[in-house]
Amino acid sequence: MSDDVGNDKRNLGIPELIDVWNARQRSAQIIKKTPLIHSLDISEQVGSNVFLKMENLHEMGAFKIRGAANKILSLTAKQQKQGVATYSTGNHGIAVSYVAKQLNIPAYVFISERVPEAKINSLRRLGATVRINGNSQDEAGEYCRKEAKEEGYTIVEPFDDPFVIAGQGTMGLEILEDIPDVDTVIIPLSGGGLLSGVAMALKSCNPSIRVIGVSMEEGAVMYHSLKAGKPVVMDEVDTLADSLLGGIGTNNQYTFSMVQKYMDEVVLIPEEDIAKGMAYILQNHRMVVEGAAAIGVGALLGRKIENLGENVAVIVTGNNVNISSFIQAVNKYVP
Repeated sequence: MSDDVGNDKRNLGIPELIDVWNARQRSAQIIKKTPLIHSLDISEQVGSNVFLKMENLHEMGAFKIRGAANKILSLTAKQQKQGVATYSTGNHGIAVSYVAKQLNIPAYVFISERVPEAKINSLRRLGATVRINGNSQDEAGEYCRKEAKEEGYTIVEPFDDPFVIAGQGTMGLEILEDIPDVDTVIIPLSGGGLLSGVAMALKSCNPSIRVIGVSMEEGAVMYHSLKAGKPVVMDEVDTLADSLLGGIGTNNQYTFSMVQKYMDEVVLIPEEDIAKGMAYILQNHRMVVEGAAAIGVGALLGRKIENLGENVAVIVTGNNVNISSFIQAVNKYVP
């Protein structure tokens, strides 16, 4: 794994299943297992048993805490004392800030001007020093790398880091514990850290499990990178699934190749279906989630995925959304 890590005995490049098990053990002091709930109405609609993996129920409201905890807990005491930095569309920054606060570590979060106010407020409440620079996650990342180098902070990458990937992969172990005979797993796709870790864990245990990535129709950088056969750069656009925005890095080391290897299919979802997913989870499970978290449910409601099999797991990633934006989206797209 990466050179700046002091507490891990393995020195790997691409993470493996053993790294996911190590991540689970390492981060047990912070990460609690999230529920997998049967969603009756949508199960009846699609003709499969649909289960929602409720990552929105973490204390900080999103799955990103898994990768952030594994990475930060793997650092040496000296690295932790010097502080950690990251760049984010919101949820990863919140996760890094939350873990850093639990461990009394300084955290510096670089975000773009596109990040919603709700996420900025969450970062500040958690005690992070917030830097707002640029008009995209990539531009915020440039500022992050510059200051981290100058000040000696360790960067906690949003997705393209083996410890972050392995941390997200712990979710795959939990899904297999609860549904050993799962047929299809639907995973929101952005930079690929979530899909890489979960898919690797799933397929290492059972290669026949079908992994479907879902992203929004506009600004889906990983989708277009896969089509091009290499990482591409795209402008960010307005979308309900704002947490899925951001580039994958032109020098991507891990997630691009892992998504290529482990993902069976990627499907792009229109804004209307994303909003319907948000409304469905509110109406049927009494929970407010962000667009990126509802995109898998939206894919099922819009009949965008076929041949689901008997048992389907859909990852619901987080709840960090402005309530006003949530209401506006649901009112606009859902009768």
